[in-house]
Amino acid sequence: MPMRVRIEDMAVQTDEVKRLVAEFAIPSISVMTLDYLTTIDEALEEIAENCATGNISRVAFDDDTGEPVGWIGGLPTYPPYTWELHPLMVKPEAQGQGVGRALVADLEAQVAARGGITVQLGSDDELNRTSLGGADIFDDPLGALMRLSSTDNHPFVFYQKCGYKLVGVIPDANGFGKPDILLAKRVGHSA
Repeated sequence: MPMRVRIEDMAVQTDEVKRLVAEFAIPSISVMTLDYLTTIDEALEEIAENCATGNISRVAFDDDTGEPVGWIGGLPTYPPYTWELHPLMVKPEAQGQGVGRALVADLEAQVAARGGITVQLGSDDELNRTSLGGADIFDDPLGALMRLSSTDNHPFVFYQKCGYKLVGVIPDANGFGKPDILLAKRVGHSA
């Protein structure tokens, strides 16, 4: 059963809420990468950057406990039309309960309300969790992308379930054999 959540603007939250989010961000992301957000200070800095004017930063609270359980950011990459979803973090104990989906849907609505048409994201494979990880895909990156599969519950599968389409891959984006898998979704319409 999905967790009931309330989603609010992260920028107006207290320092305590931001610290609680920073604390769960580290274990949330550690299954994806070894060197992104490894300290509370790094996580707090990322939160501050995502709360900067012009960005979107949203936090999900468990309706029953009032505790923060998820965080999502949106950065204008080709303003006003295309936004990058970065980052998405869900407290490990709350994963698989609809928090991520609720945050993604909220971000999409925020982007569309700002005149955005597309949300894009990169889903890195630094830990060989897909068929692309650890492989030299430069000779045929699009062919490799067409054969993409998850070998260890990689997040690209979650994003596909949310309606995102594979749109590209950057081989070796994070080092040899560590690609960035690119996904996008249309969330609005041009005038």
